Amino acid sequence: FSELLATTLFIDGKFVLAVFILFFIQCNIASNEVIACVPKATQDEMLAAVDSCSHAYCSWSETSILAHQQIFLHYQQLIKDNIKELVRSITLEKGETQADAEGDVFRGLHKSHVPSITKRCRLPIGLCAGIAPFNFPAMIPLWMFPVGMACCNTYLLKPSERVPACTMLLAKMLQDAGMPYGTLNIIHGRQDAVYLNCDHPAISFVGSNQAGEYIYERGSKNGKSTGAKNHGVVMPDANKEKTLNQLVGAVFGEPEQRCMALSTAILVGEALRVNAVDVGPLISQAKERVNSLIQSGVDEGAQLLLDGTNVEVKGYENGNFLGPIIIGNVTPQMKCYTEVSGPVLVVLEAESLDDAISLVNSNPYGNSTAIFTTNAATACKYTHEVDVGQIGINVPIPVLLPMLSFTGSRGSFRGDTNFYGLHTDQNSSSQWKAEDATVQTPSVSMPTMGR
Repeated sequence: FSELLATTLFIDGKFVLAVFILFFIQCNIASNEVIACVPKATQDEMLAAVDSCSHAYCSWSETSILAHQQIFLHYQQLIKDNIKELVRSITLEKGETQADAEGDVFRGLHKSHVPSITKRCRLPIGLCAGIAPFNFPAMIPLWMFPVGMACCNTYLLKPSERVPACTMLLAKMLQDAGMPYGTLNIIHGRQDAVYLNCDHPAISFVGSNQAGEYIYERGSKNGKSTGAKNHGVVMPDANKEKTLNQLVGAVFGEPEQRCMALSTAILVGEALRVNAVDVGPLISQAKERVNSLIQSGVDEGAQLLLDGTNVEVKGYENGNFLGPIIIGNVTPQMKCYTEVSGPVLVVLEAESLDDAISLVNSNPYGNSTAIFTTNAATACKYTHEVDVGQIGINVPIPVLLPMLSFTGSRGSFRGDTNFYGLHTDQNSSSQWKAEDATVQTPSVSMPTMGR
């Protein structure tokens, strides 16, 4: 492979080619054409990044808050000025629709523009590490290194090897904003790079449960958010048309490859029709896993109500596309009742609200949940009794305002502080509209606070 296709490392303020260029072949998942190769950093390269962070910390931690603020305000403007380039990168390597890619950037941007939170930390920790997932190439890294660095720490970041390009663009913009060399370093790889990040005082991680369990165990010896399962409870009194459109957006957006995707509906009522929706391709070989889980559900007695497994997109016949899929008659014992990470809605049924709450609470994960109802008493009971970190009342994806904490409960959370470092156990978002009966089209893109 040509060096022109090689993703670089970012060490001590320089974009450098790794010793081993070929590690992970990166493809445009809409066409499966090769667009880059992502390197595996050697031990020496990773240690050089650590040394760079350590040396830069001495001066950066003594730099004034006003200096930090000026850099990050400039950084914020550079991100806004180059939004199209970032969106193009995310769409190319991740497959997000343009609207969702814009939401990815702007949700991260909302966090990166508040460097004044430095006063929440009495003293800087030192070298902080971040391990980012593939499903939000801009937002999650922007929730990590700007906050840590604004608090006078230096940062070692490992983006997902599947979607590194956006992170590298963000690093270039940060450098252009005036950030001193060595304060941010970026390495690529898999296990060895993860192990190295785990051995530092502070770790931020978003990803799978299996990886999260290991990272927490290793990091706490020297920590973190893990698995997710998000339920939506539909009550008999819910506005059916509006609720189903909200479900479509929450389930099939991105397509459902985000930790807040609402993958399970518990019907304490009925369902009606839904409108059309845009669905992008899946990352890497996720299509095979999704198809396998769907087939397992059918084999175990579930009913395939909407089959999008054979969808073809003209001009992108080799892409990793799946259409919307709905599986009914699902029980908690079935294999498909898991975090599918695809445009799939599994439907369970409950006779009462108490039964629905029991279903949600019996799941090992407590990332987020939503209830759809026009009854305030029902919403109050659900919020009080359900054991989940983030709750939406007529809000399908209860992503909070950026200045509030992203949290979880039970198997969806590890460590003593949540993602932003605030001690919040449960958050809820509600929406009560007078025009509740108005029919709206579904939105599958990331919420951007009315931008």
